[in-house]
Amino acid sequence: MNTPSAARPPTRPPTRPPTVGIIYPDHAAEDEYPTAAERLGVHLPLEHVYGTDLHAVPELLELGAPDRLAAGARRLVARVTPGGLDALMWACTSASFVYGHEGVRRQAEQLAAAAGVPAASTSQAFVAALAALGIERVAVAASYPAEVAQLFADFLLASGVRVEALGSAGITTAAQVGTLTAEQVMDLAVQADRDSAGGVLIPDTALHTLGVVEGLEGRLGKPVLTANQVTIWHGLRLAGTAVTAARGWGALFAQAP
Repeated sequence: MNTPSAARPPTRPPTRPPTVGIIYPDHAAEDEYPTAAERLGVHLPLEHVYGTDLHAVPELLELGAPDRLAAGARRLVARVTPGGLDALMWACTSASFVYGHEGVRRQAEQLAAAAGVPAASTSQAFVAALAALGIERVAVAASYPAEVAQLFADFLLASGVRVEALGSAGITTAAQVGTLTAEQVMDLAVQADRDSAGGVLIPDTALHTLGVVEGLEGRLGKPVLTANQVTIWHGLRLAGTAVTAARGWGALFAQAP
């Protein structure tokens, strides 16, 4: 499995909590980040970028364009004081993997150059989380239309991950995705799962998922990785921070450092 490489994070004073900047598209489930920051004792400052709220390839390419993300990074760096950022995450899966495997890497490199700290996207965070858990076969429970969901499967395959099943809810906007209930999210994952999959992936950062991970893992009997969950986890790793165990957030957060 090909895992994303991490640049060396800057040295921060030992008394300052790690600070991972979050660039988040539009508005949907961004409230999961301040909740996670309070629970983990870290800083996860948010900066929004805006585009057409459609899960369609042309619109996603525009949303993840280098100039748009670089501008968001500069705004975030300018207002985060004292000490600045330790790492930066593009908290979006679809407007990353839509660029393809090499495009995902280039996007992260451009973002790191703009911010001056290690950077990655949620797409890369999924691959890193799978590697950490030793999972090579997955089922994907995507909220996206089928064409976009298939691009995520293609990205995973190019990263050395085998997709055993690909579910697609066919929802066209992130705003709609953000209104799904916990029960609907769980149903989406249960329907996508297959016995041959070592884990289930729920790839949209517009979904509220932190509250359902533990219940889903208990129901399915395997790790469940969700977009905001892996984004936070990988951002802390890029910042050079041992990820704190957090009950209820699944196998990825189950082990103390």
